[in-house]
Amino acid sequence: MNKVVVITGASSGIGAALAERLARQGRSVVVVARRKEALDEVAARCVGRAMAIVADCARREDVRRVVDTVLARLGGIDVWINNAGQGITRAPSELTDEDIDEIVRQNVKTSLYGMQEVLPHFKARDAGHVINVSSLLGRVPFAPYRSAYSGAKAFLNALTALIRTELQESHPGIQISLVSPGTTRTNFGLHALHGGPDSRDLPHSQSAEEVAAVIAGVIESRRPDVYTQAGTHDRVAGYYASIGEDP
Repeated sequence: MNKVVVITGASSGIGAALAERLARQGRSVVVVARRKEALDEVAARCVGRAMAIVADCARREDVRRVVDTVLARLGGIDVWINNAGQGITRAPSELTDEDIDEIVRQNVKTSLYGMQEVLPHFKARDAGHVINVSSLLGRVPFAPYRSAYSGAKAFLNALTALIRTELQESHPGIQISLVSPGTTRTNFGLHALHGGPDSRDLPHSQSAEEVAAVIAGVIESRRPDVYTQAGTHDRVAGYYASIGEDP
C-alpha cells in the first residue's frame, strides 16, 4: 500500500536522505522545513513523489497548517516523522535562559506539536505511526558542550514513551516510535547554536543515508525504540555500568 509520509526538517541531512529513499520506494512524501529553496531541491530529487510545504515546526499554527494541507490534498497521513531540530554548543555552566528556551523549542516543541496535531486524524482511524528522531545524547550525556541538546532529547525520549503508553489502551492501532542516531555526517554541527565542530570530523560517525535506511525500516517494523548503529545498546549499558547504575 502506498503510504503518505510527512517528514519535518527535510531540507537537508537525515530528513532529505529519508525523503529521497522513501520516494524511490514508491511512497508519497511530504517534505517540511523553513528553507524554501533547499526544500524545493529535495522535492525535485524525489522522482515526482514529493510535496513541499514551507513551515516552521516550532510554531504550532504552522504544524496545524501542514496537517490540514496534507489532508486536503492527499486525503490522509499514514506516518509522521518528527525530524526537525537543532544542536547547541555551550557548556552547562554557561547556559543562558535563552539557550534553554530555544533548544527546547527546536527539539521538544517541534515534535510535541507534530504529535498533538496529527493525533486527531490518527485517532479517528485508529491507525497511524509517529516516529520521533532523537539522539544517542538523549540516553548518554557524554558531551558537555552539547548539554542543553542532551537534556532536550532526554525530554523528547520521555514524551515519546509516555504518549505511547497513553495510546496503547485506547488506540492500539497507533504506534509511537523513537529512533536514536549517533554522530551523523551532516551540517548539524555547523548549524548548531553558537557554532561548533563539523559533525563530519567526529569519530564513529555514519552517513545520513545509513540513518535514513534505519528509519525506513522502522516504518515497516513499527518497532518502538531503535538505535541506528550496531553496538549502541552495549555502549549505553557500558556508560551506566561505569557510573554504577543499570541502564
